[in-house]
Amino acid sequence: MIHGLDIAGLKLENNVFLAPMAGYTNYPFRKMCRELGAGLAFNEMVSCKGLAFGSEESKRILYTGEDESPKAVQLFGSVPVLMRATCESEELAKFDLIDINMGCPMPKIVRNGEGNALMENPKLAEQIVSECAKSGKRIAVKFRVGVCEGDRRAAEFAKLCEGAGACMITVHGRTRDKIYAGPVDFEQIREAKEAVKIPVIGNGGIWNDKDARKMFDRTGVDGIMIARAALYRPQVFAEIAEREETPFAKLFPVQLQETKELYGEHFACVFMRKMAAFYLKGRRGAAEWKRKLFSAETSDDVAKYAAEIFGAEAAEE
Repeated sequence: MIHGLDIAGLKLENNVFLAPMAGYTNYPFRKMCRELGAGLAFNEMVSCKGLAFGSEESKRILYTGEDESPKAVQLFGSVPVLMRATCESEELAKFDLIDINMGCPMPKIVRNGEGNALMENPKLAEQIVSECAKSGKRIAVKFRVGVCEGDRRAAEFAKLCEGAGACMITVHGRTRDKIYAGPVDFEQIREAKEAVKIPVIGNGGIWNDKDARKMFDRTGVDGIMIARAALYRPQVFAEIAEREETPFAKLFPVQLQETKELYGEHFACVFMRKMAAFYLKGRRGAAEWKRKLFSAETSDDVAKYAAEIFGAEAAEE
């Protein structure tokens, strides 16, 4: 189930990936997930247009550490020549793999003809992949099984991506209208896997080792990609990769300090309040702790509350 993976010559330690998640997969979080067992961790998705216009936010998203290898980023846009130019740009030169987002279901992205909207325009989608592949970079594509319930586009779209030059695809097993809820369509992921020769990664509904095994067993995919589960319990990578699960009492202070050093006090306070709230899911007294966390005005306050929360858990263990 868990093994190394070769993506067009890019050799990965294992086949369990951290998905790109807007607003969350910054460097300290990626580093933590990699140390816990993720074989590849994607930067947040970045706007092709944002990079073209020199957006500071886009530049922040592209930050990587010297210790990150290999490096992977997700790009979204809908203009083929601009997408290719971005792949060839100095800003993306350091990345070993560029994933094109054709799965995002968010209305503001879809309305612009980007993300999952591209599945409704296969000719344009094919042009984008083809142009990006001409950049000489390794190009992957992440998409959904379809647009609405009953839609069955995964296999054909997989073949389209492969034919246009993609070296890997990731299939999210839900249609756009389901967003992130509902059952995963394992059959369509399996059909996509059987339709192409390039590596296929399964995504959706993976919260633990049991879910990971289910994805592998029912689809035959070459790897899996984990998204929301990592926000609540990044130790899921250690569980699936059969490594020691480091407790939050040790993980949180390091993540907080690295976030503060890299992005500053205000960002660290706001971001790590959110992360602590995620990590609290399902724990006793979570509502009261969240209230305290979101009243914190400094990163030191966040650190203090986190030490009380996770330190108590460590003592109970």
